[in-house]
Amino acid sequence: MTIGITRNLTSWRFQDQYVERVMDNAAYTSAHPDDTLVLAGPARHYEADIGEPTGVNSLLAIGMLQMIQISQTKPSQPVQSIGSGRSFFISGKAQGSGTISRLFVNGRNLLRVLYHNARAGNLPVHLFDDKAANNATDQFYTNLDSELYLIPWGLGVLFRTKAHDSIGGVYAELCMINNWAISFQAGPTAIAEQVSFMFDRLLPFNMEGPAPGVMRATMDQILGFVDDSTKDAETDSNLNAFPTPA
Repeated sequence: MTIGITRNLTSWRFQDQYVERVMDNAAYTSAHPDDTLVLAGPARHYEADIGEPTGVNSLLAIGMLQMIQISQTKPSQPVQSIGSGRSFFISGKAQGSGTISRLFVNGRNLLRVLYHNARAGNLPVHLFDDKAANNATDQFYTNLDSELYLIPWGLGVLFRTKAHDSIGGVYAELCMINNWAISFQAGPTAIAEQVSFMFDRLLPFNMEGPAPGVMRATMDQILGFVDDSTKDAETDSNLNAFPTPA
């Protein structure tokens, strides 16, 4: 029996169907941390050019990451008016924040990696009144009092599947660090450093260029998989179309 899709309440058959889409190929179409890339770059998304190998527009892939968390909060307030028992809402600017944890290794530390845009622009970080490093070429940055950390940066995250499909991506603009911490104790085999930051907005971020390897369509063919989830999009398009005047 063919596995169907539950699209609404009337088509709900929980023993025979998936909900929303067929999931026979979920193992290789789901996002996974292995296939997620995090990059440090310029403060604004429009300056982030993946194809640019050098200069302030370059992006630096961040390795040894153990955890990354990005969230947005949109302050909303319920309001009532005299004469009505119903509530409505007013809403403000979305506020973003994030946390990154990375192994503490020989080489560029986390504060240096995130400020790749400053290093790519040859900023003399050792000449600030409060210097961030002893020399411009140092791999270890510290001292959040340095004027360096008044300069914002950007963070891009790209998501792919095992079948090399690009699921999507986000770019956190105008990031500012508000906390750096390192912790260690006897027993564990590694030391981690952690940075917390705030950002202005979270924009969609796309990956350019072809993806190598065996593509999802080839893997779907082995399954005999037919994706008819686009029917919903076609239906929605027809419903939203303007009627032809009589």
